[in-house]
Amino acid sequence: MRIALEPVSSRTTIQESVYQQLRNALMVGNFDPGQTLTIASLAETFGTSNMPVREALRRLAAENALEVAANGSARIPIVTLARLNDLCRARIAVEGLAAELGFPNLTVGDIATLDRIAGEQHVIGRGANVYDLMARNQQFHFTIYRASGSEVLLQLIETLWLRFGPYMRMLSASAEPLMRSGELDPAGEHVAIVNALKAGDFSAARDGIVADISRTHEILQDYCPATQDEPRKGSSSGRR
Repeated sequence: MRIALEPVSSRTTIQESVYQQLRNALMVGNFDPGQTLTIASLAETFGTSNMPVREALRRLAAENALEVAANGSARIPIVTLARLNDLCRARIAVEGLAAELGFPNLTVGDIATLDRIAGEQHVIGRGANVYDLMARNQQFHFTIYRASGSEVLLQLIETLWLRFGPYMRMLSASAEPLMRSGELDPAGEHVAIVNALKAGDFSAARDGIVADISRTHEILQDYCPATQDEPRKGSSSGRR
């Protein structure tokens, strides 16, 4: 199941809670490319007034995760091959560096956590629960990136993942048949990364991060239109 938006908790400010929930939902691909998000519908979902939703959308637009219209509604950015290529190049560069810095700082417990996550991905993949799989994927990568100790790199990576959200949505649609056919490993390159870390081979582990991003890029190229007006694979209208 995809991440569900919930009424906000009194333990945090309303505005921050709305922002964080939307941010996380965008990052893991909860919304369709081009989908419109209205302030009224989101406020109803969160059980809040319009104001915290409007501010959350404004903040997310500033991070290029959304496009805000004059009436205050927001749209998920559409996908194109050029944007996909640009994002994946940036991800390899920034996430590769964060991984290089993070690998030496990972503890035995951290590596055990990564190993557990990869194992859980294989179990989840058998049931084709794509959204749980995406959540584990995020947990795996950010466990490594947080170990880099670089606040700047982590912020850049989070922004890249936000902008990658619509592509994750497309990946979720294509992942299930690919896993069933055996063409796609539910854990991606994660097992190879863990094995390299256990062997102390940080170079091979970094290669695994690059291969993981590159494989996602390769899959999505077949589903991504070359231009904004061209429909995506499997759709005559550009929407699933």
